[in-house]
Amino acid sequence: MENCIFCKIVSGEIPSNKTYEDENFVAFLDIHPQAPGHTLLIPKEHHQWFYDVPDELSDQLFRQAKTLAKKLKNEYNADYVRLSIVGIDVPHVHLHLIPQNL
Repeated sequence: MENCIFCKIVSGEIPSNKTYEDENFVAFLDIHPQAPGHTLLIPKEHHQWFYDVPDELSDQLFRQAKTLAKKLKNEYNADYVRLSIVGIDVPHVHLHLIPQNL
């Protein structure tokens, strides 16, 4: 999508602090983190809402979120990693992975 900031991150037009990338997804640190390690995971393919993501890609997205959550939990010595999907601030599917302590 032409004016989507996340699509511009995917294409390299806008720099980001990428922590993971493969053929389908990119993960990068949030520019307004709620906690250290607050990471966004997005599909490279543009979809505005999570329910618009094709099933196979959605399955891969959540499997990758689990992998990243485990990494973040260890890296930030967190008790758990909060996962949220908001989708209002940027109209491109993105998962928030936020290391948390009790």
